[in-house]
Amino acid sequence: MSATVRSHAKINLGLGIGAPRSDGFHALATVYQTLELYDLVTVTAFRAAATTIRLTSNDRRVPSDGRNTAWKMVELALEAHKLTAEVEIHIEKRLPVQGGLGAGSANAAAALVGLEVELGLTSRQDRTTASGGAGWPAKRLKIAALVGSDVPLFLIGGTVLGLDRGQDVFPLPEIEPVWCVVATPAVGVSTPQAFRDWDALCVAEGLTAEASTAKLNELSRAYASAFAGAIPGGRRGDGSSGVLSVGKDLAGPQESALVRTGISSWIRNDFERVVFRQHPSLAEIKRLLAASGTPEAALHASLSGSGSALFGLYLTRGDAEAARKRLADAGVESLLTRTLPRSGYWSEMLLPQAG
Repeated sequence: MSATVRSHAKINLGLGIGAPRSDGFHALATVYQTLELYDLVTVTAFRAAATTIRLTSNDRRVPSDGRNTAWKMVELALEAHKLTAEVEIHIEKRLPVQGGLGAGSANAAAALVGLEVELGLTSRQDRTTASGGAGWPAKRLKIAALVGSDVPLFLIGGTVLGLDRGQDVFPLPEIEPVWCVVATPAVGVSTPQAFRDWDALCVAEGLTAEASTAKLNELSRAYASAFAGAIPGGRRGDGSSGVLSVGKDLAGPQESALVRTGISSWIRNDFERVVFRQHPSLAEIKRLLAASGTPEAALHASLSGSGSALFGLYLTRGDAEAARKRLADAGVESLLTRTLPRSGYWSEMLLPQAG
């Protein structure tokens, strides 16, 4: 028997970055949002005298050894539970391998869910609740943070506040589901280079560690306050993860909480200040997604993480399809999806077992 887990993508609705710290990291304040787009992670495991891990994928770019985040997660989880097991992991890639959508981090969280189901450490019905956090001990978040800064968010799902390096995560009140177009340009963005360019900008503008702390504290309070004014999520329309019903608009009221609460007017990604200088084509893609001043304008458009993926959020499917056409006319590939609330994230994570 095996457990197959949907490994959902994320975007960063907003991302504030601090000056470089003495430990080499950067403090962040970000709002993560999970999407219906997903990879599939299948885990087969049984207890054994010694631990062996085997990892395969349909994509040759995916590491098949200890460099893989899913491999690291399984290894650390077994150590934490003081267990040994034979484990096989297969990752069916549907998401871009790199690009700011958190695909590798999501694979790690999915591998943990699959492992615990397979070894009987949790049942298929044992989920977090829509309020976030219940049933997932803090030690899981600590293990996840050792694997990568983006991994813990996938143990909460929905709309999530990320602090410190992004690994300190807190569930936020959710916006209603909206349509999302993810642009996947054929441009490679180096995250280390983006941080180096950010560091140079901090020096040029005199952003000190003290000023960074004040900036990010203020930003995190603003995020929490703004999203507290959003309509709590969890309401689902027709369709489920990755299955888009033709003509259905999920936003409900003809005004999104992103607009109603004023979030869309100020939430932004600091990486755009340096990444767009190095890759002007990405700034043009954001302009196409935003379509500002038109009836088909995005509720919000932004770079996700350090890129190269960008996204636009839309009230209706028609607006989203119009954005995809603008991108296609410019030779840019894109994906159509929707934002995924916490309740849907957990209720649809595990695929039913065959037979």
